[in-house]
Amino acid sequence: MANTNFAALTSENLTIWSRDFWRVARNMSFINQFAGSGPNAMVQRISELTQSEKGARAVITLLADMTGDGIVGDNTLEGNEEALRAYDIVVQLDQLRFANRLAGRLADQKSVVNFREHSRDALAYAMADRIDQLGFLTMSGVSYAVKNNGALRGVLNSGQNLSDLAFSSDVTAPTTNRHRRWDATNGLVAGDVTAVVAADTIEYSTIVALKAYAKDNYIRGIRAAGNEEVFHLFVTPQVMADLKLDSDFLANVRNAGVRGPNNELFSGSSSLMVDGVMVHEFRHVFNTSGATSGASGNAGANGYKWGANADINGSACLFVGAQALAMADIGLPDIVEDVFDYGNQNGISIGKIFGFKKPKYNSDHNGAVEDFGIVRLDVAY
Repeated sequence: MANTNFAALTSENLTIWSRDFWRVARNMSFINQFAGSGPNAMVQRISELTQSEKGARAVITLLADMTGDGIVGDNTLEGNEEALRAYDIVVQLDQLRFANRLAGRLADQKSVVNFREHSRDALAYAMADRIDQLGFLTMSGVSYAVKNNGALRGVLNSGQNLSDLAFSSDVTAPTTNRHRRWDATNGLVAGDVTAVVAADTIEYSTIVALKAYAKDNYIRGIRAAGNEEVFHLFVTPQVMADLKLDSDFLANVRNAGVRGPNNELFSGSSSLMVDGVMVHEFRHVFNTSGATSGASGNAGANGYKWGANADINGSACLFVGAQALAMADIGLPDIVEDVFDYGNQNGISIGKIFGFKKPKYNSDHNGAVEDFGIVRLDVAY
């Protein structure tokens, strides 16, 4: 198919355009700001495949804590060494593609450039937004067949659904000890969306209790300056509003916060520090704002609100430390330009190979398989 009317990009130009697109998409992606290449990152990014006897794979490695107590004095150490136990987390890869087409002839070079710029921004936003959606669904243990607002996605032809991605089969519900619920009366209890009631909204004490629970259950923080452990908590804007209206939160900010417009009561920041935990609001944290109100027979079903009668709005807040999510980010996006209708219509497509997986490990502390770096907390709002 001839491209003579579209001033086609050379292969060198396509590489530059691809890099530029991925730079824009990464900057637009919320989850990308928490990604890094090593085990001290919240989202550990894998950018190169590892060669093994099973072929090329995207792998991160989790190291288990040593459990032995060592050898005392001059007793023999040789032959009593402890094996270093590692868990390889293999991330499945798949491609997600987007394209747009401009109807009508592009009459001059300026129109071509403008179309490419607009396409880059539109396609970059679409890719970044879906990556954010998938990342938060993966961490929450929610099927890709469900939107981040709790509504069911429409089922399209095969290959047109996010649930058709190869790594969608690796999405798993939170493990027992990594799933909690905030109970307005009893505090932190076992997670159960059917038990949520309207009073179970987030409080200042929720975060204090959750941080203690996570550390007691060996969630490893992200090491910051001074070797201090840092944790992150992701909430929806509505849950953040509930927190800011909590009386204990208001009292602490009023009495201990800085004076003036930089006080968190007035700054309007989408991130704030509570008990050493960075709390971030983000619209793609899973919630039930778009879910259907049902009845007792719908309790706990996908697409419905929470509570015993499926009529309570709830959200799956995410308390995370290091290696909470593995992301395979392989190669630059594939850019294709094409011309249709005898040169009268022009289109650009973007394809990106990536994958997500929530790491798990065999805990030495309770003998169970656990999510490695994350605790899901269900609250009402």
